[in-house]
Amino acid sequence: MKPETEQRCNGLKGCFPFRLGATSYIVPDDLVPNVAYLADKVDDVELVLFESHEISNLPEPEEIETLASLADDHDLTYTVHLPLDADLGSGDETVRQRSVEKCQKVIRLTKTLDPFAYVIHLYGRRPGQEPADDVMSWKAALNQSIEQLLYDGPAPGTFCIETLGYPFDLVWDLVQSHDLSVCLDVGHIILSGFDLVEYLNTYLSRCCVVHLHGIYDGRDHCDIGGLSNHILKLMVSRLRITAAEKQRVLTLEIFNQDDFERSLDVLRGFV
Repeated sequence: MKPETEQRCNGLKGCFPFRLGATSYIVPDDLVPNVAYLADKVDDVELVLFESHEISNLPEPEEIETLASLADDHDLTYTVHLPLDADLGSGDETVRQRSVEKCQKVIRLTKTLDPFAYVIHLYGRRPGQEPADDVMSWKAALNQSIEQLLYDGPAPGTFCIETLGYPFDLVWDLVQSHDLSVCLDVGHIILSGFDLVEYLNTYLSRCCVVHLHGIYDGRDHCDIGGLSNHILKLMVSRLRITAAEKQRVLTLEIFNQDDFERSLDVLRGFV
């Protein structure tokens, strides 16, 4: 890291009435060095965890202990993004069950970190705003997976269902019936052409986590300078005025240091 960058990046920890977060992929290093880098700059770190036949970043027990120590020493919380390749609504029962087990493994592994939230993607069976040919069977599979994750698991409200490319009202009844929470991904909402104000009015009361990332030429997960000032003012003000209702995390869901630095620079204008 360049010295001038290090001087400029003094973070925004504790500067907002909500918890400011970043992902565990900011500096080009492993999980623990990323958290150590972020610990005095943000209030929460989103642990993006995955495991496949080729590669895995699941932490070893000693790394979990280090993550717990960093949290204790720096008033840090963790959100855990459950595996992105978990297909909890799959019509293939083997794939669906394997996906549930993959999520359960991550939940067990991170339990001692007492995560603020677990973020879940309820993927459609196809991309776009029509998630499945048979929405009822897709939702039945999702319902079964959610029931399995809740059985002898964390409190329902710690599971945050993320807004994706289909209308969120398709899964809203699952969120309500299981007493789950919501992760409002601002970039996904905008890219999919949905009304951000309508989403805030409808879902913010159940929202525990917000993902914020910029969009450049249709590409998301960029620095938040790629969002209009109107959207940024809207998000910060709505989170600020509702801070007394519940504690929330606003995660800068970006994946490199330059985007992180630029995003902090933008947010400094709203402190």
